[in-house]
Amino acid sequence: MSKLLKQIRVLTILFIIALLLSGITVFPLPSELKFLLNTNIFADDTAIKQWLSKVVVALQETQKQYPFIFYGFDWLAFAHIVIAILFIGVYQHPVRNRWIIQWAIITCICILPLAAIAGSIRGIPFFHILIDCSFGVIGLIPLFIIQSKISKLKKYKVVKES
Repeated sequence: MSKLLKQIRVLTILFIIALLLSGITVFPLPSELKFLLNTNIFADDTAIKQWLSKVVVALQETQKQYPFIFYGFDWLAFAHIVIAILFIGVYQHPVRNRWIIQWAIITCICILPLAAIAGSIRGIPFFHILIDCSFGVIGLIPLFIIQSKISKLKKYKVVKES
């Protein structure tokens, strides 16, 4: 049982870290993208380099003319941080808080239609929509593993208490 609990906790911590990083990295987005472009990872004539260059220009202009728009980015980062904190409940009491994992699985699945619909409406390139969708798909992997391990832990506790 302790091995199973440790595995659940390690995966939960990794998921918390991923959420925190994806939230915190929203704050310096313009400078992060400029740094990424300056690394020359992408060839100049590629669609991704052209797209990222366009995004950097848009962010710089927005930051200069309408900095209050970035307040929405701040709330996006805050949401990721708050969601990460929610997973502390899974770390502490996985069986009791398995609903958090179930909720997270549903939200990861919901990323797919949101990215497809909103991305298309907003003129986001298809490859970028796929990148956004990948966050939901990749997020499902540890969540399904955690869910499976919590189910085993729950059965073990039921047997032990009998």
